[in-house]
Amino acid sequence: MSVDKHVVKKIARLARIHVSEKKSELLSADLGNILNWIEQLEEVNTDGVEPLSSVNEHALAWREDIVTDGEMPEKVLKNAPENAGEFFVVPKVIE
Repeated sequence: MSVDKHVVKKIARLARIHVSEKKSELLSADLGNILNWIEQLEEVNTDGVEPLSSVNEHALAWREDIVTDGEMPEKVLKNAPENAGEFFVVPKVIE
């Protein structure tokens, strides 16, 4: 697939980035090479190949999902600029 400098300029405008005339010519060649590589990948027969979620076969270690308060409210509230009991005090944002 061919990408000319006009397409690069359009992509740059959509991405809201400035691309110089010299850089647009270089980018058009690079984007063309990338798209050619993707076309080559599309030619590979992947029938019967299951998708991978990871390249290694290690399973994640599972832990019990228990909600806790961290059991250290004093340490947590020590960093708060202001607190009320065991709660953070925040400015009112809704009028």
